[in-house]
Amino acid sequence: MHIGHSPLRTLAVSFCVLLLIGTAPVSAASTAVPAVSPETLRQGERIYREGILPSGAALRASIKGGAAVPGLTFACSSCHLRSGLGAFDEGVYTPAINGAKLFHPLLRRYKGADLSADKVKPLRPAYTEESLIQALRTGNAPDGRVLKDGMPRYPLTDSDARILVAYLKELSSRLSPGVGPTSLRFATVVSEDVPPEKSTAMFAAFDNIFTMQNNRTKSSSDPRSRQMAQNMLGRDLESRTLSLSRWILTGPPETWRRQLEEYNRKEPVFALLGGMVSGQWRPVHQFCEEFEIPCLFPVTDFPVISETDWYTLYLSKGYYQEGESAARYLNSNSAQLMGRPVVQIVRSSPQGGALSEGFLKTWQELGEQAPVTVFLPPGKMLDRESLRRLLAKEQPAALLIWDDAAAPPVLESVSSRDGRPDLVFFSARYLGESFWTLPESIRDSTYLTYPYAFSFPAVRTGMGVNKVQDDRSQTLRRADLPFKNELQETVSLTNALTQLLSNLLQELKDNYYRDNLLDVAGMMADQQYPLYGRISFGTALRYAVRGCFVVQLGHGATPELVKKSGWVIQ
Repeated sequence: MHIGHSPLRTLAVSFCVLLLIGTAPVSAASTAVPAVSPETLRQGERIYREGILPSGAALRASIKGGAAVPGLTFACSSCHLRSGLGAFDEGVYTPAINGAKLFHPLLRRYKGADLSADKVKPLRPAYTEESLIQALRTGNAPDGRVLKDGMPRYPLTDSDARILVAYLKELSSRLSPGVGPTSLRFATVVSEDVPPEKSTAMFAAFDNIFTMQNNRTKSSSDPRSRQMAQNMLGRDLESRTLSLSRWILTGPPETWRRQLEEYNRKEPVFALLGGMVSGQWRPVHQFCEEFEIPCLFPVTDFPVISETDWYTLYLSKGYYQEGESAARYLNSNSAQLMGRPVVQIVRSSPQGGALSEGFLKTWQELGEQAPVTVFLPPGKMLDRESLRRLLAKEQPAALLIWDDAAAPPVLESVSSRDGRPDLVFFSARYLGESFWTLPESIRDSTYLTYPYAFSFPAVRTGMGVNKVQDDRSQTLRRADLPFKNELQETVSLTNALTQLLSNLLQELKDNYYRDNLLDVAGMMADQQYPLYGRISFGTALRYAVRGCFVVQLGHGATPELVKKSGWVIQ
């Protein structure tokens, strides 16, 4: 469930200031966790994450003695997040309720003091199973205090209460795989058929950043420099060596799953970073979902489109997102359609399929009639006569051609007398560099989906620092694009990812749980990022870039891209 940074989110968080579980560090290894059946954990997880009881009924809760009401707003994860580590959001503190914190005393901590439990009265004693059930039902803490009125009271049966408590005991109770006493392991995934210059550039950028990170304090003899690094990174992170393995996938995609499992068996990792494969990312995505391994920003134009999957955080929806944007733009200008059909010509390719699927699904969700779709099988080129016959038959108000650079000259060969509409769409990314040379005669009626920014942050690429453009810019010249080749783009994206990772690790506060990594990512503020200018995060959002421009190409030998829409948000 996604609540995001909305009034509802603020209200929900204020309802869930649960149990006053503070941030006193406790060793996860010291938590004794008895064996619990997988089915009990599954049921407890569903209560915690979805607010659904084992019976299938909705979890009910009451506030300030009011009537019990069902609703996902009162699911524990709405406030305490998936990891149970809680958050500080919009001025509201939500404490941790994971197994490593919940069943230990909350000790007073003073700066510079080393105080033990036998010398200082704890802020609250450790919860037991019985006292936790009592707090959940009545809001009474084990030391006799009454928890705040905003704390929901849950009328749980004994069976349901013990199932939830059993899950809380397990929740983030042990550090995740890939986390050692002095190490933190990551991996990146690359298929063998990725052009070697691209994979080499990505590996080199990762190696450079990881080496710098590991040497930042360990090679320093200056105590002040070492202390500064500890303050920036956190003492625990400063003492850990970060490593990055290369998981190279060979052979056809149907064999990748077995290879990924073998890599993970030999050397489990905390998360996957970046990565690139030729074709669909789906095999890696499904592996990450099943083995619960976070994957941050793989470089792919073909992500898995899902509203429920959790473990992969993508930069965008790729080509699918451009199809979505074309649908929303046309829908906002539906008066121009005048009841006439929309026609899609779709190349039978991964790019064409993703563009078409994004358009079709969004178009129908907007209540529009399904478009007429014509597929171009592999090897068949769009030709003038076929296009003329299609236009004469359908007389479309809008034509979407999800094809490569061979298509625009064919469009030029037909005229308005042949039925060529005034609304024709292409994907700028699918056309590639050729979109800068669209025939002059079709530019006024041709629209391009353009998923990148018109302004770019000053990002270090390893080959210099890119200029910053004005955010209000309505046009973009070819010469102002930040990257002149794919290698430069790869290095810049990798550097930006490692900077993001550094920020995330600092915010983990030594709580190295995979779900916590993604929880923390969901709470981050907007970030400046190459290509896209800015990326945004939110609880349970899996696509950091959710927009696209619709543009046209100006006239002349050195044309500009001209915005015809704002950032069309999905």
